[in-house]
Amino acid sequence: MEVFVLRIEDPGCFWVTMKGCGPHVVDEIEYKKLNAEMNQFYDKACEDEVKPITLEKDQLCVVFSEELKCWCRAVVKTIMYCADHYQIECFLVDYAKYVFVKSKHVRVAVEEFMQIPFRAKKCGLYRTKPVTLHVNLCEDIAKIVPAKRWDNAATRYFQSLLEATTQIKAKLCSVEDDTFHVILYVTIEDEKVCINDDLVLKKFAHFEEAEESVQSPTKEQYNQTSLNVDSPPVEIVNPALAFRLVWLQEEVPMKLEAGHTASSSSLEKTYKRSNMDLNENNESTSQNLREERSFVFLSNKIEPTSILEKAPLHDNLKKELAQDKFLGPNFAESYSWPAIARGCDVLTISYQGNDPFLYIPPVLAFLQMENCYKALPKRSGPLVLILCPGWRKAQLVFELLKKYSRCSRLSCPMLIILGKKREEAETVKIQGCEIIVTTPYSLLRLYKYHLSLFSGLCHLILDEIEVLFSEAAEQVSVILGYYKKNLVTEEWKYSPHQIIAVGTQWNKHIGILIKEFMNDPYIVITALEEASIYGNVQQVVQHCVSSERTAVLLKIMDFTPNNLQKVLVFTNSIDEVEIVYQALKSDSISVFKIHKEMEFNFKDFLEHWTRSYSSRSHVVLVLTDDCMQFLEITDASCVIHFSFPSSPTIFGQRLHSMSDNFHNMIKDSSDQDHRQARSVIMLTENSECHTVGILRYLERAEADIPPGLAGVLEAEEKKKFARPLCTYLKMFGTCKNRTVCPDRHQINSQIDMLQNMTSKTIQTSGYVTVLPLHVVNATNYFGRIVDKQKDQYTILAEEINEYFKETSNRVAAQKVEKLALYGFCEETVFHRVQVVETFSKEEGNFNIKIKYVDEGRTSQAQSCQLLHLPARFQHLPPQAVEFVVCRVKPIDNDTEWNPRVTRYIHQKIERKPHEAKVVLTLGNTVWIDPMVRVTRLSDLKMYVNEYSVRSEILSTGLGTDNPEHILQLQKLCEHMKLSHAKNLEPLSIKEDAASPENVSALQDVSLKENSSENCNSSKATMGSHLCDGVAQTKEAEDSSLHQQKCFYPKIKWFENEETVTVKVRIARIADYKCEFSKEKVIFSACSEGRFYLADMELYQCILTEKSACVIKDKEAIIVLRKEKKGAWCKLLKNKNPHVSFDFEYWEDDEDKSPFPVGTKKLHCTAAVTEELVDFSEDSGAESDE
Repeated sequence: MEVFVLRIEDPGCFWVTMKGCGPHVVDEIEYKKLNAEMNQFYDKACEDEVKPITLEKDQLCVVFSEELKCWCRAVVKTIMYCADHYQIECFLVDYAKYVFVKSKHVRVAVEEFMQIPFRAKKCGLYRTKPVTLHVNLCEDIAKIVPAKRWDNAATRYFQSLLEATTQIKAKLCSVEDDTFHVILYVTIEDEKVCINDDLVLKKFAHFEEAEESVQSPTKEQYNQTSLNVDSPPVEIVNPALAFRLVWLQEEVPMKLEAGHTASSSSLEKTYKRSNMDLNENNESTSQNLREERSFVFLSNKIEPTSILEKAPLHDNLKKELAQDKFLGPNFAESYSWPAIARGCDVLTISYQGNDPFLYIPPVLAFLQMENCYKALPKRSGPLVLILCPGWRKAQLVFELLKKYSRCSRLSCPMLIILGKKREEAETVKIQGCEIIVTTPYSLLRLYKYHLSLFSGLCHLILDEIEVLFSEAAEQVSVILGYYKKNLVTEEWKYSPHQIIAVGTQWNKHIGILIKEFMNDPYIVITALEEASIYGNVQQVVQHCVSSERTAVLLKIMDFTPNNLQKVLVFTNSIDEVEIVYQALKSDSISVFKIHKEMEFNFKDFLEHWTRSYSSRSHVVLVLTDDCMQFLEITDASCVIHFSFPSSPTIFGQRLHSMSDNFHNMIKDSSDQDHRQARSVIMLTENSECHTVGILRYLERAEADIPPGLAGVLEAEEKKKFARPLCTYLKMFGTCKNRTVCPDRHQINSQIDMLQNMTSKTIQTSGYVTVLPLHVVNATNYFGRIVDKQKDQYTILAEEINEYFKETSNRVAAQKVEKLALYGFCEETVFHRVQVVETFSKEEGNFNIKIKYVDEGRTSQAQSCQLLHLPARFQHLPPQAVEFVVCRVKPIDNDTEWNPRVTRYIHQKIERKPHEAKVVLTLGNTVWIDPMVRVTRLSDLKMYVNEYSVRSEILSTGLGTDNPEHILQLQKLCEHMKLSHAKNLEPLSIKEDAASPENVSALQDVSLKENSSENCNSSKATMGSHLCDGVAQTKEAEDSSLHQQKCFYPKIKWFENEETVTVKVRIARIADYKCEFSKEKVIFSACSEGRFYLADMELYQCILTEKSACVIKDKEAIIVLRKEKKGAWCKLLKNKNPHVSFDFEYWEDDEDKSPFPVGTKKLHCTAAVTEELVDFSEDSGAESDE
């Protein structure tokens, strides 16, 4: 349809009027007729009759526009108090204009004038989202990334296109939150341009992936009142109700203040009805009333600041925020900012508690008051210290500080993330830095070498306090101790000292923080269910069948403690109100009821509620949630949730009815006299979907958990059985937040078993050559397993590139289908790609998301870039395999790798072949340990280990040992009896040499032999590095040896044409035994209370009668006579980390490969290089030394 643009804010928000015919289009004649009728009505109407009693944000009204000289429909945006009147900012919904009018020019919106949809339709470009240039300080790179706001350049370019056009047409794709999402076409110089595509091509935007929740207009039914102009919901008030008289009564409770939404005005009042006649309120009005107000729990009275102009910030910061289209403080910020800006200690618990804007603007404003810091002694540390739970959050806070401190006085922020390297902490310079952003672990490492760090610290900010206390409680306690110790000095008497803590949930450690470290803090809790935990409300769960709730309720009333006299029973329907009311009344309980379809005697109820009762009497009110706001009860002593609350907000509002009985840990010195409020939750089969959330809440509230809920978590985990295996489980062996994590944490044989992958075969054990092609993070890569004999993919890649070299073979794909394979040219190399997603599919060229099936990475491209891929290039299955390096994880309990170590590993390993040992294979994921880069030294004619990936990660100081990684994976496989679970190797081989103390602490294991005939096959030991397997034929004889702790000795060997000499390094041998067989030698000995066992399956046969063993002081020398003369490529059939070649006897003049598979002529070099290529992890395995 053709449209005319009325107003532009950015490509995601502009207003148009529609022309032509359609379901959302009204003829202009209708609007002219409406305008004439409105002017006639309001010009003649008496002002007292049509003047609104109250005005609130988002209220629909009619105003007189001085510019247009007529009455217009409008929505109230802000209300400001001037000298003698109120100034109202309104949005004209038919003209898309913002105007200021005096309150005397505002009228009630009569319902008959609201029937026609608003003329101005709010629009946004369909699935076209903004991008910006993001500079990552940790990675030292800049890249274009998705953004929340449109850049000014993008908006200007969008405006220029619309100004230059001669015709604008829009294709309506969806309607969501009263916003029309359209694809916009403009005609410029007779050329049709799609603005959505043009913004993407110019790098001003990107296409957002499709979401199932966004439905097309044909699948949705919209009534006319839904076609509003602005995105916030607009309340259409029944005009009859607007003229009714109300009884105005201001009330500010001591502990619970009623506050309106974040943009409330100074006209905010608390209204109560003296005579509740709910019959006149329809369902939509009740819903609006329920959502109209928010509540906040305060320990001290705070006057909220909900308008940016009145916020306690300096002008430059306000201007900067306004330029970023910051609408104003939200509800939590409106209460937190004033207290923080005064320099008070503040604790804020809110649903937005992880937003740094809760504290950044007021802290920057406070820093501008230079006089506050004049009394400080000469300092070498910062004024502000911000502790974040991890490096990622610290980086976000730092970037915000860097941006907004530009308009502040010398607020020089500094981001400090330190690893375990000592020199890294020593070289940090903090002089002249006013704000430090860091983590608890990094701060303590820094403090070791900067003891004056706390000397000038005035503001300590704890970001995401509940995460800090759950992940680093000990470290945070130490830091608080340092801060408190620094405050006792004389110089601090006249200097500011402030602790700010923000979070989303209450934590038991927060109570200690308030009592021991904060000074008369301002506690702001907008998440009222968290306020109930702070207030020590007793949470009780009654698990029952839905049909038995009434009987359970009566039992609850019988056993309710005597001091719980005022009880509220909440239900979700009128029928339930009647059922509960009759049941309680029949049980001789003083009970009242209230719901929206009845007349309620408020005066009679108030007399009973406020009357003093005897110790055994109760007064009970049964009600629905939509009546809570009218009653404004705050002194209830017990709340019973007969029906489960529909949302956490409703749950919190129910609990707010007991707020007068919340325990104030600051003012209440003794808990003995405090009357504990009580909340009873009736959990039935109809509320099973909320059970996990209730369990988490009960755990934080330290409440008793009913036995019937014990198996809920297991049942919830089973629901995730079709989900992918958890990424954290794969990378580190554990997942910290299993109850929140959407992925599964157990093996699904149908997904993970290799046998189901008929398309390709992945090696499940042994040594492989891996080629990392796409590095996700330090331990997670995608790449290929390279076949040493004949790499089919290399041949295929050469054929593909040779084929597409001919220009005639580059045939564009005629039809682009999801999941189909195509050819794709990247620079000069051609790849096989698969279409994963398509965006805004139109005729001609469009955007797509592709996956490189042989490399594992994804990218965006144009559909015209896809090439037809002949069938002969599609027969080879996708080669991309996911690799996970085991036994290493990030430091400081972090779950994400620092970009520094990821970047370092990326530069070191990408597209370089590495030798690796397969530990486990599940589906398309291969766990490897170790992963080593092997380099050939041409001058010495040998191969050596250049580096181990795990060792390189540890050397950065940003990684630490994770010995439980493989053991946790093994436990997973043990629960599911996978046929290939035997390939799992619970390695505990360490890269550093094991000390005697570590050796003595190693666990006992059972020993088995893997009878492999292949010279290169890998033995899958079920023990760790204590010793290798014992021959099964000797198992019965040596069973007594297997049951005790044994160690594998260090062995060196050399050879000549006729014999092999083996040196077993054991000092002071007390007793020994050496048994020879044709293919095996078993040596055992005792020394200083330790038992040593070496079970050696030889590479070739020996003559047992001509072999011998001799004992010396520090070693046993075993001479083996070869059955056939010649060189051995190695001593044992299977590789052993404790066996190495003795270089003192090495003589070589040949250059051979370190992997002599299939060679017939063997040389001593083969033996040497075979031992050299043994991985560095093996070199540190347990031995006697």
